[in-house]
Amino acid sequence: ASMHDSTKVVIFTGAGNYYSAGINFAGIKPMPPRKLRAMIIDHNQQLFEAFLNFPKPILVAMNGPAIGASVTSATLCNGIVASQKSTFSTPFAALGLPAEGCSSIHFPRLLGEQTAQRMLGKEGWKPNGSEALAVGLVQWTVPHENLLDEAHKIAQNWIAQGIGRTFLAGSTLEELLAVNARESIEVADAILSAAFLREQARFLWSKDKHGPSIMFWSVSLLRPFWARFL
Repeated sequence: ASMHDSTKVVIFTGAGNYYSAGINFAGIKPMPPRKLRAMIIDHNQQLFEAFLNFPKPILVAMNGPAIGASVTSATLCNGIVASQKSTFSTPFAALGLPAEGCSSIHFPRLLGEQTAQRMLGKEGWKPNGSEALAVGLVQWTVPHENLLDEAHKIAQNWIAQGIGRTFLAGSTLEELLAVNARESIEVADAILSAAFLREQARFLWSKDKHGPSIMFWSVSLLRPFWARFL
């Protein structure tokens, strides 16, 4: 889409009941610690750079619940139109993870310090579409059945006005790229921490995913040994 002159605005939406259920940490494969850390940093950084470096306007049509990186990446777009079925969850503190997707800087600007902390901190506040509109997380909310029609109207209006690629709350591309690079290192270090490994083991066991749970428990128990190779 970025290379085609006929594409003026990208509308980004999900399929099915969810916009996105977030990242599946159970999919992490065992590998040498230093290589794994470098891979996590690279993948996290590239994920958000795909949004940051996209040269054309992006409108997110939030069709349902969004979790984690799917929320933070959406706020890096030009705007969000949310279905009344949408919810926004950033459970980083509950997972033992730091803020990602530039949210350590971008969320306080968008929402104010107090609301940002409600979402990113221990409370883990999960606003619905109407609540997200009230605090400034999204720019429009519509009945679910009207979501794509409204998204196309907004996109057509942007085209008519000559709207280019912009970021919300006065953030700049250069700053967000730097924040993303820093956060990616912090995320990698947190994922390899004993607290995160134990929490993932507990969570996966509660979901009857016993094989991945045992793997996380084993890795956490052996951490004093392999951490020397980071």
